[in-house]
Amino acid sequence: MAESTKPAKAALPESVFGVDVPNHELLKLAYDAFLANSRQASATTKTRGEVRGGGKKPWKQKGTGRARFGSTRNPIWRHGGIVFGPRGNENYSKKLSKTAKKVAVRQALTLAHQAGKVIVLPYEDKMTGKTRDAAAFLKQSDLDRKVLLVTSEKTPELLRSTNNLAQVLVVRATYLNVYHILNADHIVISPEALELVEQWLTKKEDK
Repeated sequence: MAESTKPAKAALPESVFGVDVPNHELLKLAYDAFLANSRQASATTKTRGEVRGGGKKPWKQKGTGRARFGSTRNPIWRHGGIVFGPRGNENYSKKLSKTAKKVAVRQALTLAHQAGKVIVLPYEDKMTGKTRDAAAFLKQSDLDRKVLLVTSEKTPELLRSTNNLAQVLVVRATYLNVYHILNADHIVISPEALELVEQWLTKKEDK
């Protein structure tokens, strides 16, 4: 029986993986902002002027004992128009400053490191472009469930190796976000990507 080749945990920079996390308020804001900015306004409804039919007055104005109506497409009627419904142009995005985003990512990486999820491993040479090789490498390294691969560059070989692995997500170092970090069971970072992550998250934003 083949022995497990689970990688050992390397030393990680305290400026990124050892920051103070006083509470989870900023993490919640960054998490919600990611979901909101990914939301598409695809739902649309028709107003009474857009619904088909309703050109004829359903009954005469007086003498029937019923309420007066001018159209069967009145919003309170069945098959009528929709009042204040979604129109497909809603903006659900939420803004978070660059500084706040970086602090939130550092906090998320700190929590992931404390939970033992972060692994530094040179895995690019294992990605030959074949899904079989990538799956075998993950199995040998005891990387099961949701795996987040942090890379310095998305090469064609890396994408071909992981595209058909539903539990694997590849993200560039400078595009890390709180949502993917918190939802991953394992975070595998290449040495080159680790340098980029440290440079990106410790660089001060110009005012």
